[in-house]
Amino acid sequence: MQFRPCIDIHNGKVKQIVGSSLKDRGNLAQENFVSEQDAAFYANMYKEDGVKGGHIILLNAVDSEYFEETKRQALKALHEYPGGLQIGGGITAENAPFYIKEGASHVIVTSYVFKDGKINYDNLKKLVQSVGKNRIVLDLSCRYIEKSGMIEDNRKSTETSGYYVVTDRWQKVTKERITHAFLDELAEYCDEFLIHAVDVEGKQNGVETELIKLLGSWGRIPMTYAGGVHTYQDIELTKELGEGKINVTIGSALDLFGGALKYKEILKIMGEEND
Repeated sequence: MQFRPCIDIHNGKVKQIVGSSLKDRGNLAQENFVSEQDAAFYANMYKEDGVKGGHIILLNAVDSEYFEETKRQALKALHEYPGGLQIGGGITAENAPFYIKEGASHVIVTSYVFKDGKINYDNLKKLVQSVGKNRIVLDLSCRYIEKSGMIEDNRKSTETSGYYVVTDRWQKVTKERITHAFLDELAEYCDEFLIHAVDVEGKQNGVETELIKLLGSWGRIPMTYAGGVHTYQDIELTKELGEGKINVTIGSALDLFGGALKYKEILKIMGEEND
């Protein structure tokens, strides 16, 4: 289990937001924290502390008036810590090589791969051809969808309740449910998974225990979980339920972003675990 830091950028600012509140229209989001520091500041901190594998997320849509400033902040972070950070947000097979050239260790992809509510294998294969499997992180950000008892066309739905992938900055629910078979399939096309538990992201109300169990009982390739961590006990719970196979990101609860958990203490805890 490792600590994976984050740099979330929205409207050109490093922020921590409530994930489920993000809206493209009006570039709106419920903010937990807006930093006075730029993205390069955090990248330099992570570099100085030797913390690798963190992710930069561009939270504005490509057609947003703020996208270019958000992108500029992201590039400053990549240049500050080349090879130490991953980047996601509007990634395609066409622009992925650009971000790798600018210093990203990996590109993080969701919406480009999940089109019209399902996996677009043509795009996924193009992405692999573009930068290689070992440079790809698939973002399986998800939310729990209750399917039992739903009525569709006057008939009871036969779909199964579970954690379904959400795309387009967590605003659209796909038909793809996270199962071991699903993870097996996608692991052939990527180096890691990043999983945001969207319903608890930014709320500091605790982690999605059932999701963590599901991921930990699979554990074939590196995975990073984000969502709801707000106590040191949450970290221990994630380690236990995830069978030590899941890395963890802490956002709003971290003192760097106005929270109570001490960044240096987290590094100490994780350092002891990784010895």
